[in-house]
Amino acid sequence: MAMTKIYTGKTKDVFQLDNGNVLLKFKDDCTGADGVFDPGANTVGLQIEGVGKVNLKMSVYYFEKLRKAGIKTHYVSANLDETTMEVLPGKVFGHGLEVICRKRAVGSFHRRYGEYIEEGAELPYYVEMTFKNDEKGDPLVTKEALAALGVMNEKQYDAIVEMTQKITKIIFDDLKEIGLDLYDIKFEFGYNDNEVILIDEIASGNMRVYKDGEYIDPMTLSDLFFAVR
Repeated sequence: MAMTKIYTGKTKDVFQLDNGNVLLKFKDDCTGADGVFDPGANTVGLQIEGVGKVNLKMSVYYFEKLRKAGIKTHYVSANLDETTMEVLPGKVFGHGLEVICRKRAVGSFHRRYGEYIEEGAELPYYVEMTFKNDEKGDPLVTKEALAALGVMNEKQYDAIVEMTQKITKIIFDDLKEIGLDLYDIKFEFGYNDNEVILIDEIASGNMRVYKDGEYIDPMTLSDLFFAVR
């Protein structure tokens, strides 16, 4: 099938397919600095052999699970040998929006609201959204602001919150089965034919996971995950 590269990303390259879909090529490039892996960093800092395949494999695992649950995503199929995933074309909201679902008060949430809540306290599948803007530190944005700015309407916002909570519960329950606790997870959504769908990937670098109260770094998490999957 013919394809044309349309975007070179930090961890994935994007190709247009002649059937109208898009191909994502997962790379071994990782975000970080000075050779240290950091999933939250905005620059490529190192290469880890095989990490692209691991991220694709976990994404496929969860996209297939969501498909069975009737949740709409951009996932069509994947080729693990070529580390590629075929997806539906989807438009992002604005210039890109990150959606975070939090089960525990950690990270930036606790830094913002620590005077009101203890670190690690439980949260009720709390959803927040931030604009993808490195220079401005990925600012938080409210439902009303998104509607006022024309990024999405309130119906789309409500659909994303509902989908995020359902998806997070599926992943939370799945990880709980193997003794892992999901504290928070980051998603991206877009729309295809005016329908909201989950896009991008579902990999260890997008989630904060603990085991017996200790944080598990993304590479270790992948190893633990696939040791029993």
